[in-house]
Parts: sequence; C-alpha cells; structure tokens
Amino acid sequence: MIETDMITLAEAGGRKFEAHLASSAPGAKKPAILILSEMFGLNDPMRNLAGQYAERGHCAIVPDVFWRSHVSGGVGYDEKGFEIAWQRVHDFDYDGVGKDLRLAADALRRQPGCNGKVVALGFCMGGRLAFIAAARSGPPGAGRGVDAAIGLYGLNVSKHLHEFDKVKVPMHFHYGDKDQHVPPAEVEAVEKGMKANPNIVIYRYAEAGHSFFNKARPTYDPAAAAVAAKRIDALLASL
Repeated sequence: MIETDMITLAEAGGRKFEAHLASSAPGAKKPAILILSEMFGLNDPMRNLAGQYAERGHCAIVPDVFWRSHVSGGVGYDEKGFEIAWQRVHDFDYDGVGKDLRLAADALRRQPGCNGKVVALGFCMGGRLAFIAAARSGPPGAGRGVDAAIGLYGLNVSKHLHEFDKVKVPMHFHYGDKDQHVPPAEVEAVEKGMKANPNIVIYRYAEAGHSFFNKARPTYDPAAAAVAAKRIDALLASL
C-alpha cells in the first residue's frame, strides 16, 4: 500500500518549505527519487509520478520549490497557470536553491526504504534544478546532495556551462528535437559543454516535443516516454 504525507523541510519568513512524500511498505531498500517539478510546481501529475515510483518500492518526494515565490505550490495548465508559472521561472533564485535541494535529499536519505542513494529527476525548469543538484552535490560519498541526476527537457541549462565540470555524479539529459520551448541552439550548447565530462550523457528523441513524459500534457509522447523510462530505470538499477 502506498502512503503519502506532506512533510516540512524548513521554515523561514513565516513560510514553510514542504514536500509531498510517497512511500510503500518497507522491503528491499532502493534509491530514493527527488522529483523536481515542471514550472507548474507541486501538482497532481507530479504527485502521481511519485506514487508510481513508490509502487515500485522507491520512496519519492516532490518538494514545493516555489515556497518562497509570490504563488507557491502547484498551478494548472490553463492560461492563468501559464502566466504564474512563467513569472515564477523568471523570478526564481537559482543561486540559493542548492540549499533547498540538499535539504530535500537529506530528508529522503532518512526514509527507511532508502538505500542511501538519492536521484534527482527533473522536468522542464526542474531539469535545470536537477543539473544544479548534481553540480553542487560534491564528490560521490560526500553524504550530501544527490548521487545521480536526470533532466528531461530542461530549460536554460546552458546558463550553467561554467558548472559542467563540477558534475561528479552520473547525469543524464533528455531532449525532444521538436521541443517548443527548448530551441536546438540550447541543446547544442549543452552537448558542447558536456563533452569534457564523462559523467554526463545526453539523449535526443527525434519526434518528441516539450513535456513528452507528462501524460497530462497534449505533447505527451508514449513512445519517447517509454524509451526515457527504460533509461531512467537503468540508472536507478545501477545505484
């Protein structure tokens, strides 16, 4: 049976940094998954994804990374939701988020079903955060940050080219070649930046667009999502 809960990771300025936790009955310990949401935040598709991994024995959390924003939590995929989401992306503190990501990773490691390994799995803006989690984690075994990271259709990862050499853990990028929000020049910049770092791998999907992994979006691509899921599972199995 899947158990879910909202846990508090930190408090500041009268606000709470909360996360949705999904777990199952204790069994064989497995890597835990830090799900970093699209710019729409902690909404039902992200909760559902956490539940799906929990059903397979992985404890997972979705932190509300927008807890300091003018609108926290999750928003819908309607016009108003897009307006809020893009504003949050624009105003986001990418320099300060590293501390929040480490707090979330530490909370996962304390879960009884975790084998001590934490994987960041991010989508859209969350793909950029997954990279930040990897780049600012320190060397493997440092006891902080994440042990691997996966970014799907990450926005503006190229703004961190100066940090690519800091990634000391396995890092995967997944991009659709027909992405409406991530232009080819962005993907090419990431490909160029990663060449000197053997820890980073990039996968491209010729027919996929943005949000191809999200079943709730009109650009969901079952074929591309299935291939990406197998690659994600392979990385999880290696930890």
